[in-house]
Amino acid sequence: MDNCRFCEVWCCDTFYRPDPLTPQKRPVRYLLIVMKLPLSIVLAFWCGLAASQIPQAPEIAARSYLLVDVTANQVLAAKDVDTPMEPASLTKLMSAYLVFDALRVKKIDLKQTFPVSEHAWKMPGSRMFIDPKMQVPVEDLIKGMIVQSGNDATMALAEGVGGTAAHFVQMMNDQAKVLGMKSTAYKNPEGLTEPGHITTARDLSILAMRLMTDFPEYVGFYAIKKYRYPGTPAANDTNRNLLLQRDPTVDGLKTGYTDAAGYCMVATAKRDYANLGPVGTPQSGRRLLSIVMGTSSENARANESQKLLNWGFVAFEPVKLFDSDQSLLNQKVWKGSSGTIKVGRPHAIVVAVAQGSAGKLTTEIVRREPLLAPVAKGQQVALLRVKSAGVQVVEVPLLALEEVSQAGIFGRAWDAIRLWIR
Repeated sequence: MDNCRFCEVWCCDTFYRPDPLTPQKRPVRYLLIVMKLPLSIVLAFWCGLAASQIPQAPEIAARSYLLVDVTANQVLAAKDVDTPMEPASLTKLMSAYLVFDALRVKKIDLKQTFPVSEHAWKMPGSRMFIDPKMQVPVEDLIKGMIVQSGNDATMALAEGVGGTAAHFVQMMNDQAKVLGMKSTAYKNPEGLTEPGHITTARDLSILAMRLMTDFPEYVGFYAIKKYRYPGTPAANDTNRNLLLQRDPTVDGLKTGYTDAAGYCMVATAKRDYANLGPVGTPQSGRRLLSIVMGTSSENARANESQKLLNWGFVAFEPVKLFDSDQSLLNQKVWKGSSGTIKVGRPHAIVVAVAQGSAGKLTTEIVRREPLLAPVAKGQQVALLRVKSAGVQVVEVPLLALEEVSQAGIFGRAWDAIRLWIR
């Protein structure tokens, strides 16, 4: 008989967690019927349940904004995150991504010098103030692009890495597709207004998180408060990100401005939480990412970003549910060289919940049956659903912590018979 078109059958394991710091597991196995209802009905039902569970975000004076708990991989607040907008100099996040990638694969190196073309020299807007008589090291061009938001530095890097600005822009668009930035189109490397040069707050969050994840050795450039290249104006040495001067926990990322885009900022901050790990260690850090687009002034974008970050750190608390590489269950594998496989995450599983509600958490592991070999290490094989007072907070993909190859022909045949009987 065909499956009912309104439901699917999943196998679930539920673990009740009255105390998230010293969890007591009571596993229960049962069949879960997942209803395929219209999205509007599901959303209306969920929103009604969740309204009292989710802290209300403060008023943010921006056309679009987004706050993400990077550590928990959760959205905490959002407004018009899929509305296309001009990114202005936030474009340089993608330019930096490609430059960092070229450094990683050793296509270029930090000490290598790039020439300054007439095109780069004549770039309007924010500048590093380099000229065609100079051969500038890549490291200085990166600082000029990030700290001074130099359009001239960005163009010199684009021409140096891409050969031509046009080819570099094609590389930017190709990379956006790879990262899953579905609503982004680049027309230039620096972010000056040009028809069709657009992005969204959601896409910027994807880019910013991948930038920090993929290039931890280079994101320190974004925390530099002051920089200028020798021989250039001393007054042009201060990072446009005012939060670097105001909040010691802020360590990036980028600002942007054009008349059409307004004042924009992607900001990130990391603060210690004792329940995540020993204070002062990387494990104890909780990172938030805020994005504001279309604010009215340089001060406004800093103030609204700070408001979002502070609210996120205070209104939500992080709860560490499982350690990195901790096996949450041994899942049955059919037709494999091994009969079971360990399932978990390579990194600790942390969730962000409303302040004071950690004791209401329950977790549920949902896995589709049967799981057939071969299974690759890192392959998604299950989901962890985290709920607070019965309302789903987040869904975390669970991965195979090891690989299982196929069994021999007789092993596969025997399991095929068992599955048929089952």
